[in-house]
This record gives sequence, C-alpha cells and structure tokens, in this order.
Amino acid sequence: MIKFFKIIALLEGLSLLALLFFAMPMKYMFENPEYVKHIGMAHGVLFLAYIAIATLLKFELNWDFKKYFIICIASVLPFGTFYIEKKYLSQLS
Repeated sequence: MIKFFKIIALLEGLSLLALLFFAMPMKYMFENPEYVKHIGMAHGVLFLAYIAIATLLKFELNWDFKKYFIICIASVLPFGTFYIEKKYLSQLS
C-alpha cells in the first residue's frame, strides 16, 4: 500500500503543478480553458485518491493526528507531496 501511495502522491503533485503552471495560464492568458477541464479532472481524482489512501494508512500504520494532518495538508501545496515523500514515506519502503 505504501508503494501505491507513493505513486499516487507523485502523480497528485505533478497534476497540481500542471494545473497551476500550465492549465491556468492557458485559460487566463490564452483563453483556452480546455486544459483546465482535463487536467483539473485528473487532479481531482488523484487528490481524492491521495486523501483516501492517506486515511487508510493512518489507521494501518497508527499515524498520530499531527502526522496525518501534515500529510493531508501537503496535498494542497505546490511541491507538498514531494516533501512528504522525502520526509515521511522514504523510510517506509
């Protein structure tokens, strides 16, 4: 489950960066909202998967609330999931 969570965390982080630094500028600077529609949907699905798996792992690995909260909050910050992978998940392999 940890390996799958790492993959989801990576994809979620990349999708957030693509949404913020590619799709949103395409929408507002070049008036092309098509990218936001597709990248936004992918990001939304990956975000929900990230939170769901983090919740499952909280109970499976007995994470305290602070650790769980930090891991969840990182999913809404650019580069946050990459930090979580290095700080919390790298030693769990």
